[in-house]
Amino acid sequence: MTRHDASRRRRSMVVALSIGVASLAPVAGSVAADPIAGSGGAVLAWNAIAGEAALAGCLAPTNNPLHESRMYAMTHVAIHDALNAIHRRSEPYAFYGRARQGASVAAAVAAAAHDVLVPVLMELPSPPLPPECGPNGAAVVEEAYNDALAAIPSGPAKRRGLAVGRRAAAAILSLRADDGSDTPLIVDDLPQGTEPGEYRHTPGTPFQFAPGWADVTPFALRSSSQYRADPPYDVRGARYAADYAEIKRLGGDGTTTPSARTPRQTEIALFWVESSPLQWNRITRTVAREAGIDEWEKARLFALLNMAMADGYISSFETKNHYNFWRPVTAIREGDNDGNPRTVGDSDWTPLVTTPPIPDHDAAHAVEGAAAAGVLTRFFGTDHVSFSTCSLTLPAGETCADSSPTMRSYTRFSQAAHENAVSRIFVGFHFRHAVEEGLEHGFSIAARTLRRHLNPRS
Repeated sequence: MTRHDASRRRRSMVVALSIGVASLAPVAGSVAADPIAGSGGAVLAWNAIAGEAALAGCLAPTNNPLHESRMYAMTHVAIHDALNAIHRRSEPYAFYGRARQGASVAAAVAAAAHDVLVPVLMELPSPPLPPECGPNGAAVVEEAYNDALAAIPSGPAKRRGLAVGRRAAAAILSLRADDGSDTPLIVDDLPQGTEPGEYRHTPGTPFQFAPGWADVTPFALRSSSQYRADPPYDVRGARYAADYAEIKRLGGDGTTTPSARTPRQTEIALFWVESSPLQWNRITRTVAREAGIDEWEKARLFALLNMAMADGYISSFETKNHYNFWRPVTAIREGDNDGNPRTVGDSDWTPLVTTPPIPDHDAAHAVEGAAAAGVLTRFFGTDHVSFSTCSLTLPAGETCADSSPTMRSYTRFSQAAHENAVSRIFVGFHFRHAVEEGLEHGFSIAARTLRRHLNPRS
C-alpha cells in the first residue's frame, strides 16, 4: 500500500465513521442536531488513527509498547472527559468542566484526540527511536484531523466541540506532565546478577530496557506494587525444572535449536508478538462495532481498557524489577551451573524471537492480555463474546496489511488472553510460572479499574 493509498483509506474511514450511521439517536437534550454527533463513529475512528500514528511513530508493532500504552490511555481519557462535558454519563477522570450547549460530539472527540496525540508523539524519546519517528506519527494525526474537521459543518456547534475537546486534552496533559515517563529507555550501567536465577543481560542486548518504568505514575492503581505477583520458583526446585524443560523443548528457533513446537503453536507465537496495546485496541474496535454501543459507551470502554493496559506495564515492570529473575535464554545457557540436578544446559540455545532485555517475572504480555480481557468482560457483563482478529507480526503475506491476512478466532475474551499468554512460552520468552502470574496480575488490575474509575451516573 502506498502512502497515498493509506492517506485515502484513512480519509474515507474518518468520513465514513463520522457521518455514516445517522440512525442512532442522540442523547436527549444534550447533542446538537449534527449528523456527525449521532453517528457513533468518531471514537472508533480516532482509536484507529492513534494506532496508525503509533506505527508511523515507531512505537508499534513491537518497539515501545510502554509509551504506546500511555499515549492511548491519555487520548481516550481526554475523549471520555470531553464527551462527558457535553452530557455527563459517567464520572470524569481529569476534566470536570462543562461544554456549552449544542457542542458537536465529533469535533470534541477530534480535538481531544489530536491535542493529546500530537504533543505526546513529538516528545517521544530519541534515542532510541530515530528522530523522525515522532514527527512522522504526528503528521498522521494532523492529516486525519484536517480530514475530520473538513467533514464537520462550520458553525457554533463545531466551535464549541473543538473548545471542549481542547480543554479535556489540556487537563490530562497537565495531570501527566511529571508522571515519570521520561525515564531512560536504554540503561547499560545496571549491575548484572551472578547467582543462579538473577537477571543478567540477554544475548545481543548489553543493556536493560526501561527499568524506571516501574516508577511511572499509574492511571488506576494506588501504586505500581499494589498487585505485585507472587515470586518466581526456586531455581533448585522441581517446579522450576518442569517450566525449564517445557520452554527448552518448545521455545527454540527450530534452526540453531530444535523445537517440538507444532506449526499451530508457531503461528500463535508469532501472531501475539505484536504490541499488546495495538492488538487489544483492534480487538476492542471489532467488538464495540458489533455491539452497537453509542459514543459515550465507546469512550468509557476505550478509556478503561487503555488505563488498565497502561497500568499493566507499569505494575509488571515493578514486579520484574523487584524479583529481577533471569530470562529462559540465560537460564538454559547456564543450566549446568544453576545448582538444580534436573536441568540440563545448552550453551547455544536460541529462542524463536530475540528475547527483550527485561527480567522474566512476571510476563508483561500476559498482564496486558488479562487486563484487556478483564475490562472487556466486566464492561459487557460476559466473557462469551466471539470475535476474530489479525496481526502485524506474522510472516509477509499473512499480516493485517496484506490482502488475505491470517485471522485467529475466539469465542471468549479469556480464551484470547490465555492464548496470548502461552504464546510467550512458544516464542521462548517466559517461563510458564511468569505467564500464569501475569494473568492473575492483569485480571486484578482490570477489576480495580472498573470498580474505581469512570463509574456510570445513575
